[in-house]
Amino acid sequence: MNWDRLEGQWKQRRGKAVYHWGKMMNDELSAILGKYEELVGKLQEKYGMAKDEARHQTEDYKIIVEQLKQANHKLISLHKNLNKKKKPGKRQMKLNAPSMN
Repeated sequence: MNWDRLEGQWKQRRGKAVYHWGKMMNDELSAILGKYEELVGKLQEKYGMAKDEARHQTEDYKIIVEQLKQANHKLISLHKNLNKKKKPGKRQMKLNAPSMN
């Protein structure tokens, strides 16, 4: 077995433990750190990556996710602005009643 894969399995187990510890102690930062370590461990185990490469991949992923969040926020605000412009004011409809002459 590749050393990077073994280290990846260890990181996954450690990450899960840190995550659960953070949840028990209501420590959100520890829980997030645990999930991060678990992700790095999964990358190492599944793809046989070195520790530094797995961390680099997760950092790139975080940057991409942040960019997607910002783009999504911009799209939502543009969509809301377009909907505001499309909505006409309340128009009163006049019914044409037939005249009785």
